[in-house]
Amino acid sequence: MTAEISPRIADHPTVRKMAGRTRDRPAVIDSEWLRRVCLDAGADDAAFASVADPQLASELEHAEQALPGARSFISLVVKMNRDNVRSTARSVANQEFHRSGEIINEAAHRITRALQDAGHRALNPSATFPMEMDRYPGRIWVIAHKPVAVAAGLGVMGIHRNVIHPRFGNFILLATIVVDAPISSYGEPLDYSPCLECKLCVAACPVGAIGKNGEFDFVACSVHNYREFMGGFTDWAQTIADSDDAADFRSRVSDSENASMWQSLSFKANYKAAYCLAVCPAGEEVIGPYLDDRKAFMTTVLRPLQDKRETLYVLPNSAAKSHAEKRFPHKPIKIVDSGIRRAR
Repeated sequence: MTAEISPRIADHPTVRKMAGRTRDRPAVIDSEWLRRVCLDAGADDAAFASVADPQLASELEHAEQALPGARSFISLVVKMNRDNVRSTARSVANQEFHRSGEIINEAAHRITRALQDAGHRALNPSATFPMEMDRYPGRIWVIAHKPVAVAAGLGVMGIHRNVIHPRFGNFILLATIVVDAPISSYGEPLDYSPCLECKLCVAACPVGAIGKNGEFDFVACSVHNYREFMGGFTDWAQTIADSDDAADFRSRVSDSENASMWQSLSFKANYKAAYCLAVCPAGEEVIGPYLDDRKAFMTTVLRPLQDKRETLYVLPNSAAKSHAEKRFPHKPIKIVDSGIRRAR
């Protein structure tokens, strides 16, 4: 049904040009067509989930806020180059993370354009940053990509809290598109976990954030790995403010730390570790060398990260500090603040 046109605009050239044209769109998006669009746009895998899926109750309100009338999620996967992620050179690993992020954001942009051209309302939140910093330190992401990917059947969360794809392992980045129409076929969660429970991620984490029993210390991970993101940047800025003069500041922060922070501010933030991703052998395309020669896998993948001399950032009197001192005595430790304002 066409709405009645106001007399005030009835003679507008655009309105006259559109008069009589049909502007129908498919009531349901064909899943096969959509999957082809996703792969052609640059995604390595894609699957779909309903916004109303009970497994995604945590995302329902946020999807509706982002796109009123949201009906479906499109979950996307782009795989990363494994040896780049495994490199002890953080510049190599970080370049891989950032470049893969650019690729998946570009793919999501292209898919959203295709949906728009087909007559749908759709949006693609950022795969990583930028995020909604006005909400910090609360939930800053628009849609949580991991639970959507799990519900769509693209993988299962490992004990390191990363999604493991059945083929690509955890060497992936995720993105999500929200669209205002149902999709003809939704994915289903995997009936097994690709995680081998080998605990290599436990052995690799320099601050003990991953427990053998499956527990996860988010703060320990955040303080070290995200040192040059939100909280760590705030702590660095606080150090500047607290310093008496330049000499005092430089006695607190090394030249390499300042250079690394400058690089993060200039070229995108650097992850300090992500070793849990690097050592994970799960996934059909990944597991071969681990099965062929486990000792060689440990020597070439795990040990270089364990042996690397690098500063570990920990909170005072924390389990992370104790773990680092015990397991990695050759790695210098720096006591820092989380940068998160505590409630009074």
